[in-house]
This record gives sequence, C-alpha cells and structure tokens, in this order.
Amino acid sequence: MGTPHFAVGVLKSIIENGHEVVGVITAPDKPAGRGRKLRQSAVKEYALSQGLQVLQPTNLKSETFLEELKALDGNLQVVVAFRMLPKVVWDLPEYGTFNLHASLLPEYRGAAPINWAIINGESTTGVTTFFIDEKIDTGAIIASQEVTIASRETAGTLHDKLMQAGSELVLNTLSGIAKGEANPQPQNKELEYKEAPKLNSENTQIDWSLPLETIDSFIRGLSPYPAAWTVLINKGAEMKVKIYGCDLEKGDHTLTTGEIVAGKGTLKVATQGGYLHILEMQIPGKRKMPVKDLLNGFEVENGAYFS
Repeated sequence: MGTPHFAVGVLKSIIENGHEVVGVITAPDKPAGRGRKLRQSAVKEYALSQGLQVLQPTNLKSETFLEELKALDGNLQVVVAFRMLPKVVWDLPEYGTFNLHASLLPEYRGAAPINWAIINGESTTGVTTFFIDEKIDTGAIIASQEVTIASRETAGTLHDKLMQAGSELVLNTLSGIAKGEANPQPQNKELEYKEAPKLNSENTQIDWSLPLETIDSFIRGLSPYPAAWTVLINKGAEMKVKIYGCDLEKGDHTLTTGEIVAGKGTLKVATQGGYLHILEMQIPGKRKMPVKDLLNGFEVENGAYFS
C-alpha cells in the first residue's frame, strides 16, 4: 500500500527479491496540470508495468473494497507513504500490517519526517518498520536503520538515501517475519518527541529574522518540494517567490535582515550572522532556475528585500 515515488523503490525491491505481491493498493487518479487530466500515482504506474492487480479505494471502510482486499488473500500487508488505515484493514492479514516510516521512531512521527529532520538541523535520521496500531506511527517497532544527514543535504537527496535504506529494511523485516524471528518492541508513548507535521503554506514561509544557519536548513529541508517561500518587495511591487538553493556567507554587516544585495548574476540576503546567497529561485509565471539565469531578464534593485 503506497502512493508516491518513495514507495516505488520499496515495491520494486520486494518484487525483485522474489516475494509474491498479490495486489497493490494506491490512491485514486487525480486531476493535475493545466489540462486537469487524470494522473496516476507513481506506485500505480510501476505496478501496472509489472502486471500487478491494483486497487484504488476512495473509502477504506467500504464493503466493496474490503471484499476486494479479502479476495487478494494476502497474508501480510506492507505500507509505505499511504494513508491512515482503519483497524478492519490493518488487522486483516494473518501476519498483520507493517509500515515503513522515514525516521527513527518514536522521533518525527507524522507526514513529513524527511523535511523536518533537515529543517531542525539533525545530523542523523533513519528508517523504521513497525506494526500498525490505532494511532499514527505509534505501533511496536520491528527494526530500524540509521542514516547520516550530510552537511548540505536537501530533502530531495535525503529522500533518495532513505528510500534505499528503507527498501533494505523492508526486505530484512519480511525475512524476519517469514522466519518467525521478528521481535517487535512497543514504543514509549508517555514521553514527548519531535514531530513531523504536514507541510502547508504557513509552516513553509521563511522567517528572515532567524539566524543564518537556521534559514539555510529551512530552505534545504523544503527543497525540492514543496519549496520554502517568501515575499519579494522589489520596485514597489510584491510577489511570492520560492527558493530552492542557497549557500552561506558568515560575517558581520549593518543591513536590515531580509535586505537584498544584487550583484552581477548574484543575489544575497542579509540575515542574522551573515548573508544567504540565493542560488536557485522561482518567480510567478516562470519555472525555477539558477539565479544567474533568472537575472538575465529580471532586475532586482539594490534595496529590494524579502519580508
């Protein structure tokens, strides 16, 4: 059970290592793009290419879906980046239902663990398999694997590292369950841990009053998706822009935080502790592009600023 590209790598590993996949459950096709044509999930595209049976329920409790699920006669369900399952679904197979989560649980429970680990400046994260229970990401842990976060890691590069580590961990978990060697350990549900809430327009806006390193981590943690955004005040006009790439220049200055210094093919922003060099950006009506290319046809005046 899965939907995005992250889940495809895991499904591919399961198939290539000889496990029998009797069915794939994924999200319904959704309208996308300017033409609003229906787009299949990444998991569906791959599953169909492998000749697998695909179910796309809108209601996980519907009798029709439950009958189709039972008819597959699977003895174990593997969940990777899907939806919260009702008990009638996760309790169905003989060997239960386990989930792959892109963090070292119980840290970073929630929808966006890859992003928040980088945003919060972590040096390590990982992947965890656990048996699903009634709450989100709280079930008994089967296995975990640590992954190092590189100094200039982005959400995109970490995504790929965790997908590879997650694929290996899922295979190990399948082997352990098949051999009767899995020894799930309950999570401590009393302590407080860092969370990974869903990303939205409010929590992806850049706060230019924060320290240089904090802003840098924030931008990298949201790149390439959904991207950190800010408002550019330039020539008396406002526009919402997205920032995908940046670099640091530590040092002192006397400028107001958020103030932009425009050079030949360069933009840097005054922050607490130095300047943030903008390397890749997107303005309304344009694709994202390197700043040096963007500035060929778009003028940013000195004194412009981000708010």
